[in-house]
Parts: sequence; structure tokens; C-alpha cells
Amino acid sequence: MAIETASRPALVRRAVALESSIIAYNLAEGVISIIAGVLAGSVVLVGFGLDSAIEVSAAIVVVLHLTRTREELVPEWERRVAVFVGITLLALAVYVAGRSIYNLATETKPAESVLGIVITATSLVVMPFVSRLQHRMAMKINSIALEADSRETLICTYLSATALVGLAANAWLGWWWADPAASLMMVYFIAREGREIVTNHELICVDD
Repeated sequence: MAIETASRPALVRRAVALESSIIAYNLAEGVISIIAGVLAGSVVLVGFGLDSAIEVSAAIVVVLHLTRTREELVPEWERRVAVFVGITLLALAVYVAGRSIYNLATETKPAESVLGIVITATSLVVMPFVSRLQHRMAMKINSIALEADSRETLICTYLSATALVGLAANAWLGWWWADPAASLMMVYFIAREGREIVTNHELICVDD
């Protein structure tokens, strides 16, 4: 069913507050991951950090969109923002794939990263909860832009798990190839979700 017009501004303000908190978290996560990845020579950590940066850019676009459409839903812009989110994921997939193949071909051996293990494990716990909150809010305000962002956040859960396995295998078993191999696994999840968001962005139904 459709939401009441009077309730939309208040709901959108809550959605913007949620997105703003996600931006702050992802900024910290991205900076820490990239620094740790560069220091350790870990492509999986750098890719994970870049994903956080992309999530930040997507969330900022969603916040700006929700702010300008606080009073009334604009389907055309909803679709454009959703497509933007999907394209950012596809761009990341291309980068991670190229870097992973290069590291495997040159046998670039990353150092172990305890900091990377901690940050990916933290995200593995936090991101599913955050994605669910975004999904519920998207359903309430009937926003495919916010729904697309919730799915991008969920992708971070898959990336966290994959990156954690690669980092742990490298640190504890000495399997240097586990890092770029885990990155290639990340590419599958990133590209699949990016493609689905770009090609399938119909308006969602609204829950009570």
C-alpha cells in the first residue's frame, strides 16, 4: 500500500540519518583497509577498502537524492540513482579482477595483516544488520535508490567473509595465493549484484 504523504518527510529524515551514519562508518573502514592493504601488499584488502569508498560515494548520492525528494517520490531519479550504484559496483569488479590476476601471475606475496583481519571480521558482523535496516526503510518510503544501496551494503558482507578467509589463510597457513584468489571470488559477487541492479530496477512494493 502507499504511504501517507504526511509521514514521508519524517521517514526520509530517518533514512538520511541512517545513510549518514553508514557514510561515517564506511569512511573509517575504507581508510583503514586501504592503508592496511598497501602496507601488507594485500589486493584483497585494497579492493575491500575501495569497495567502502564506492559505498560512500553511492550513499552520498542517495542522501542528496532523498533530500531533494523528501516531499514526493520521483521515479525517474530513483532509477537513475539505482543505476549509478550498480555501475560503481561493476567498475570495482573490473579493478579487482585485473589486480588479482596480475598478483597471481607475478606471484606477489602479501604480508599478513592482523588489522585487516579485525576490520573485515567487524564488517562481517555489522553489515548484515545495516543492510536490513536500509531495506526496511526503503520499503517504507518506496525508494529503489535506497533499496539498491541496501543491496550494495549486503555485498559488503560477502566481501568481508571472502576477504577474511583470504587474509586468515595467508596469515595462518602461509598461502600467499589465497589473497588474490579470494579477490577473484569477490569479483563474482560484485559483478553479479552490479549487473542485477543496473538491469532490474523496478519500483518496489511497500510494507506496512
